[in-house]
Amino acid sequence: MAAPEPAPRRGREREREEESEDESDILEESPCGRWQKRREQVNQGNMPGVQSTFLAMDTEEGVEVVWNELRFSDRKAFSAHEEKIQTMFEQLVLVDHPNIVKLHKYWLDACEARARVVFITEYVSSGSLKQFLKKTKKNHKAMNARAWKRWCTQILSALSFLHACSPPIIHGNLTSDTIFIQHNGLIKIGSVWHRIFSNALPDDLRSPIRAEREELRNLHFFPPEYGEVADRTAVDIFSFGMCALEMAVLEIQANGDTRVTEEAIARARHSLSDPNMREFILSCLARDPAHRPSAHNLLFHRVLFEVHSLKLLAAHCFIQHQYLMPENVVEEKTKSMDMHAVLAEICRPGRPPVQWRYSEVSCMELDKFLEDVRNGIYPLMNFAATRPLGLPRVLAPPPEEAQKAKTPTPEPFDSETRKVIQMQCNLERSEDKARWHLTLLLVLEDRLHRQLTYDLLPTDSAQDLATELVHYGFLHEDDRTKLAAFLESTFLKYRGAQ
Repeated sequence: MAAPEPAPRRGREREREEESEDESDILEESPCGRWQKRREQVNQGNMPGVQSTFLAMDTEEGVEVVWNELRFSDRKAFSAHEEKIQTMFEQLVLVDHPNIVKLHKYWLDACEARARVVFITEYVSSGSLKQFLKKTKKNHKAMNARAWKRWCTQILSALSFLHACSPPIIHGNLTSDTIFIQHNGLIKIGSVWHRIFSNALPDDLRSPIRAEREELRNLHFFPPEYGEVADRTAVDIFSFGMCALEMAVLEIQANGDTRVTEEAIARARHSLSDPNMREFILSCLARDPAHRPSAHNLLFHRVLFEVHSLKLLAAHCFIQHQYLMPENVVEEKTKSMDMHAVLAEICRPGRPPVQWRYSEVSCMELDKFLEDVRNGIYPLMNFAATRPLGLPRVLAPPPEEAQKAKTPTPEPFDSETRKVIQMQCNLERSEDKARWHLTLLLVLEDRLHRQLTYDLLPTDSAQDLATELVHYGFLHEDDRTKLAAFLESTFLKYRGAQ
């Protein structure tokens, strides 16, 4: 009897290994060498109309990103509008929100045969919301109400940010395919740039931009007035309402047709058992755009109130000033507490008071809640938070054209996008007692520890040092004032003691 031949299996395994190695091949590098384009293509939905999207590696941070290419066939038209394209991208890089896919970097690549814009965006590895809902539907009949509230709050927080810009940024392509979810429950909206590109680019450069309504399965996400009147923020509210409905029922049946019908949408609406949820969604789906609420007002809807406002405000204040506290401050504080002591009390005339003790607060749940707030899962929407300013016109010099895949010319310094959650500083006298040696430890929000050393001169000020760290990309611009105040207090403490 002949023995079975295992060779074909080994052959298939070898082929898969070779395919995996091919996908990891580096096809191209950015002019600075930081971003490495791979062969593997991804469908991240960042911008319909981008001809090529590849997986890439950020060699500085050690994370995967998306390499997007927007190609132009008319080289002369591209050259004529090159300055306008640069200005547009400089402004888009400034859009920074925890629930929006981040655009990290861009550069122009123009030669005799072609012209293209390459831009690097954040990679969300857990896939789109539509993919997640399909997986969930296999095991559950309905979405968990708590998860639904979290997702709606994060999407509305991003839309409120975009709509509050001056001028307002209209997404215009919000579907469950352009919303992504991370493993920690953080929602990211992609495809934000498509409408800006299609509106800002001149007519002779719009050919690379495809219409977003090409896919019939997504037609129901667009309001009745779409294409007939000028875009307003109400367009995004209608699309959000459809996304919220799909999240609630997991899937809107299409009866085998590629297009979702009005009857299927009506059945999905009637299947909602929570009257507050139904009223919330129906207000977004109003046929008259003037009757749809704003994203900011929807954040105040009673159906989304999951966390008490005072608890949310306290958590955000804690996160904002965490750089002044040790990393394990929650654990250390709870050790010294009397767990039977009363934390809060509600007095009731004629009846015993309602008391809440420290023992009723789980430290692990508190740490998890603070981590969720830090990740942006619970945005601060119930208070007069700072509204985004108008996107300024960046006056930086235009980037040099990349003549080949990699050039030795270094790129300008990158700006730091991560914020500091903890700061530690130490000053020591040099041996000759002539100067101070500064050691600064910064813990960033992704837990990266950054240690910096510097020999202080008598003329150095805390403000100048903080400004220099921002300039060289070691510090987020928003942390400049905090670091300057922290350094100033440290200088006074050590120099005063001497």
